[in-house]
Amino acid sequence: MQVADILSQLESLADPEAVAGMAKFAVGGQQTLGIAIPTLRKMAKEAGKNHELAQQLWGSGIHEARILATMIDEPKKVTEAQMEAWVSQFDSWDLCDQCCLNLFRRTPFAYPKVYEWSSRSEEFVKRAAFALMATLAVHDKQAGDDSFIPFLAVIQREATDERNFVKKAVNWALRQIGKRNLSLNEAAIQTAQEIQQLESKSARWIGADALRELTSDKVRQRLRS
Repeated sequence: MQVADILSQLESLADPEAVAGMAKFAVGGQQTLGIAIPTLRKMAKEAGKNHELAQQLWGSGIHEARILATMIDEPKKVTEAQMEAWVSQFDSWDLCDQCCLNLFRRTPFAYPKVYEWSSRSEEFVKRAAFALMATLAVHDKQAGDDSFIPFLAVIQREATDERNFVKKAVNWALRQIGKRNLSLNEAAIQTAQEIQQLESKSARWIGADALRELTSDKVRQRLRS
């Protein structure tokens, strides 16, 4: 399948009303067509994995084409340089999260990038660090607790970042780590309690919101079973 054919198909699916609705939730970047994720996943399945095609789709600059690129790229062919190039071009939280979920977490660079990007100042680069934490906590079934315990110190360090897209990702990462197993649940609860004591509105929200879920009967019962 050629990139021109896919871009033409995407253009034919454009929905201006959907774009307006997405904007209310800060979804979409500069060139957004308003195409739903399930539609993009269907297109990705039809296209198949293709590293070169993914590069071309990303290069188009179209929001949905870039999300599609994250779905069809081949993780084993993704270089560290590509990850750095793409993360620097994130312009919306949904592109950031989709890229981390669909592609970046599957690369050999995922864990190192958590530490590198969490120290960066750019809003969506920092968000990517915590989106990676969250998606790794959910999907990396082979990783031991020792892969996630060090993340808690990074979460606590960055919990005072008041930027909306960062603090929500920090909260997301903390909750996902704490829902992995009972041991990590206890460690995450302790971290959330410590975060709550920080002199920061963002930190207090992150801690309180995480504690509500992590100490809930629903989560604790699931972990015990």
